[in-house]
This record gives sequence, C-alpha cells and structure tokens, in this order.
Amino acid sequence: MSSSDVVGGTNDNSSPPPPQPSSFQGRLQLQDFMYQSAEANSLRRSARQAASVSAPLVPGGIQRAATTPSPRKSRTRSPSSAAGTSSPSSSGITKNRKRKRPSSGYAPPSTYAHLSLLPDAVCENLLVFFVGLNPGIQTARTGHAYAHPTNTFWKLLYSSGVTPRPCTAQEDRQMPQLYSLGLTNIVARPSRNGAELSKQEMDEGVAALEEKARKWRPESMCIVGKSIWESIWRVRHGGKAVGKAFKYGWQDATENMGVIDGEWEGAKVFVASSTSGLAATLSPAQKQEIWNELGAWVKMRRAEREIAAEREVAMNAD
Repeated sequence: MSSSDVVGGTNDNSSPPPPQPSSFQGRLQLQDFMYQSAEANSLRRSARQAASVSAPLVPGGIQRAATTPSPRKSRTRSPSSAAGTSSPSSSGITKNRKRKRPSSGYAPPSTYAHLSLLPDAVCENLLVFFVGLNPGIQTARTGHAYAHPTNTFWKLLYSSGVTPRPCTAQEDRQMPQLYSLGLTNIVARPSRNGAELSKQEMDEGVAALEEKARKWRPESMCIVGKSIWESIWRVRHGGKAVGKAFKYGWQDATENMGVIDGEWEGAKVFVASSTSGLAATLSPAQKQEIWNELGAWVKMRRAEREIAAEREVAMNAD
C-alpha cells in the first residue's frame, strides 16, 4: 500500500488521533470574553468592562475598539409602588407629599368638662372691654386669660400702648382696676381651638355680649379676632355674611354694641387681629399696625380722663 493510499483512504491498522482538549482558541478569539479576575481591584468586572480596560488585538493586527458600557439608570421605588399601588403620575415620577395633619372638628362640651370656666374680669366705666373667642386648654388649666406662651395678647397690649408697662396673664383679674381694661369671651367653655366650637355656640354668644355691654357700659369693645366679628355680624344682619364689608379697626357707629334707645349710644367697636399662635394669616407687622390704632386711642382717652379727674379734684377743693 502506498503512502497515498494511507493519506486518501482509511488506515485500519492505525488508531484515531486523541481528541484535543476544549479551548477558546480559534478564529472567534473567544478567549477575549473569558472571565479574568482583576488583581488590583477586588470588584468583579463584566466582559464589556474588561474589554474597555484592555483592548486586545484581533487577527490581522487590528486592535479592538474599547467599548464603555452605558450606565444603568437607578430605579427608586416610590412609597406607592412599594405598597403595591400604581403611581399617580403618568411619567412614573412620584413627588413626595407632606403628610397633612388631620383637622380637628367639633368637640362637645363634655370633652373638656373637667376644666374650669374662666370668669370675666370686668367693672363699670371700662376704656376697653376685650372679647376673646373662648378659653384655650392652657388658659383653662391656669385660670388666667391668654395664658398660652405663643399667644401675643399681653405683648401687643404693651407694644401698642394699651398698657404703659408689660403685663402678664397672672394679672388678668387686676386689669379693670389698674388700667380700666376688661376681659370676656364670646363662648365660655374651653376647647383646644376654634374648630371645636359650633356655629350655634358662636351665634348664641352674641346675645350674651350685648347684655354685658348694656350692664357694664364700656366706652369700647375690642373684638379679638375676625371669626368673632363674623359671628356678631351674621346674627345682627339676619344670617348674612360680612364678606367684603369686613375691615379691621373701628367699625361704623351703627355697629355699636349694647345700645339702649334713648338712653345709651352703646360701646364703640374695634376689631383687632387674633393673638392666637395658630393665627398666621397676618404678619406680625400687620398685626402690630392694627393694634397700634387701638393703642393710640386708648392713650388719648386715658390722658383725657386724667385731665378730667384733676379738674374735678380742683373743683371739689374750691
């Protein structure tokens, strides 16, 4: 048998060559895509990242272009998606919303029946009879008007000139004798805030205020808060809201309180801003401006009273 027969045919006497071990060597250069651990870095890298660091040569001496993987966008799960609910936004972006505090509603008188009522501080011939909304929790506990630390009533009395010196809640009972200033409320029972009072309670308190005005006959009544005046106006005008007719400061003479026909013209009405720490509609500067108008009048009337008293003393001495 010739050598050509061996090459072209089958040699029965020779055993087949042993199989070659599997290898990534070949035309596809698959070894370029094998996992290789980085010695200088403990982090694992993908085949694409490894290719971006070292660009191997492919057959023909052409260097492979380094490819940089595009960064994946991080996905953050919104609270709604985490709870298994769909996002309200069509674009998939959920905006963080502030949690709203539940608004308090009406609370019956029995809720705070354990707290004592606050007596009025009043006497005849007052310069100003202040009308508040109702006693707050702190006021009811201490037994002194406008006692909450965030309430600016006592601060505004002094800064506006209504009182010649700073006063505190503990002096509330002495205000009529000291400075001819009285204190009362449209609703007697305490509550945490005005939202816990009913509209009926507010309206029923108007008649009580009119009666107090007729009994004590103050020169003026200062309504401490817009909502109080809204109730007074609504009762006086057959249920009609004050609306655009509302204004801070002195009201028209037709709105005097406690009028007795043919006997007494009634107390002048001044509407001041609320002094509650919860009232944030007006800025501190705006509130101060309103109270300054009342303070200017009080200082003028107090000076006039002092002059009249001196004249009376002089006449009696003669």
